[in-house]
Amino acid sequence: ARHPLLPPDQVVANDIELGGDFSTIVITGPNTGGKTVTLKTLGLLTLMAQSGLHIPADEGSEAAVFEHVFADIGDEQSIEQSLSTFSSHMVNIVGILEHVNENSLVLFDELGAGTDPQEGAALAMSILDDVHRTNARVLATTHYPELKAYGYNREGVMNASVEFDIETLSPTYKLLIGVPGRSNAFEISKRLGLPDHIIGQAKSEMTADHNEVDTMIASLEQSKKRAEEELAETESIRKEAEKLHKELQQQIIELNSKKDKMLEEAEQQAAEKVKAATKEAEDIIHELRSIKEEHKSFKDHELINAKKRLEGAVPAFEKSKKPEKPKTQKRDFKPGDEVKVLTFGQKGTLLEKTGGNEWNVQIGILKMKVKEKDLEFIKSAPEPKKEKIITAVKGKDYHVSLELDLRGERYENALSRVEKYLDDAVLAGYPRVSIIHGKGTGALRKGVQDLLKNHRSVKSSRFGEAGEGGSGVTVVELK
Repeated sequence: ARHPLLPPDQVVANDIELGGDFSTIVITGPNTGGKTVTLKTLGLLTLMAQSGLHIPADEGSEAAVFEHVFADIGDEQSIEQSLSTFSSHMVNIVGILEHVNENSLVLFDELGAGTDPQEGAALAMSILDDVHRTNARVLATTHYPELKAYGYNREGVMNASVEFDIETLSPTYKLLIGVPGRSNAFEISKRLGLPDHIIGQAKSEMTADHNEVDTMIASLEQSKKRAEEELAETESIRKEAEKLHKELQQQIIELNSKKDKMLEEAEQQAAEKVKAATKEAEDIIHELRSIKEEHKSFKDHELINAKKRLEGAVPAFEKSKKPEKPKTQKRDFKPGDEVKVLTFGQKGTLLEKTGGNEWNVQIGILKMKVKEKDLEFIKSAPEPKKEKIITAVKGKDYHVSLELDLRGERYENALSRVEKYLDDAVLAGYPRVSIIHGKGTGALRKGVQDLLKNHRSVKSSRFGEAGEGGSGVTVVELK
């Protein structure tokens, strides 16, 4: 989201999320950091969206619709009405509290300012508690350090701050959700030339608790910044991997196409040689027949033998033309069907349909998108066996495998098979078994892990070692 009134080349975009895990955000930190601009950005964009206007935000952004948008922003001192800064704020807040409900958006700027800090902080927390109980969406800014702890002690409340660059002594205007703000007064004063002994004495006046909180916030800021950098790097690596994957697919297709063309050319050359050799043999036979006419003593069987010898001299070559693809009837593919990927000549299993005529196909450890026209049906997915009521314990001759392979199975069917397999393994007296679920998207692996955590017969479970299949296999210790 971008503030609609700031120059497009200067405005800093921020993600503002409200209403999921938390419905109240408290932004702390020093002045000139961008707290009020963030507050106004949310209010203005909400009103613009509800008025049918385009909003300056990225594609895919979502805006909520509210019954009321309440705001207490700015200094409204009035000589005519004999209202101080604090009084004017209280008049607004009283009016808001009378009408606020769960369908309201409430914006508080410098909540509790203009009076004694201790009383102002206590009032601010009490007002926030009252509004938060109505389930309204709240965004509030404050200077009070006491409200940094407020976000940690209340469910549905999140701390936030606006980033400040100590090196340049300037704000970056980046909103940091989850990290409370610091005043940075000591660092700023030091860079501006305030003597160290004055700063040292000032620090000694601060309580140990305050210093610990400040250190904690600094650590949180660094961790969040490092996490964002790592996320950006990971995203870059993912995009590069996708690019390489597509290039590899294209190269495989080109290689197969080139191989088919070379085979076709080789077959054509060989066919031409055979044709030339056959013609030469026929010419020789024709000459032999001519000689026979001249020499009556030649016998037919001698001509036949001569022809056979000539045929034996011809290179024995059978055209290995690729058999024409049988015209398969149009059929509806289903997840789990075994198919042949014609472009690669490999067998695979259908996972899910991704578009109008494209499927995700598992070929060994490789998963790729393939068009439906490049797929040839081999066999359907096995129908899930109906549960049977077992009335007797299986005999000692009944064999239970030490491994259960779930690759290619549907999610619900796979979990049903796991439960039955664990019961069979316990009856067989196995102390340990392996469940092969593959890596894939991770959905099946998570489902298996969740089932094992609550199963009555499972003592413990872990992913396989490097030699056991890694995270594609779960090793289960049975009770």
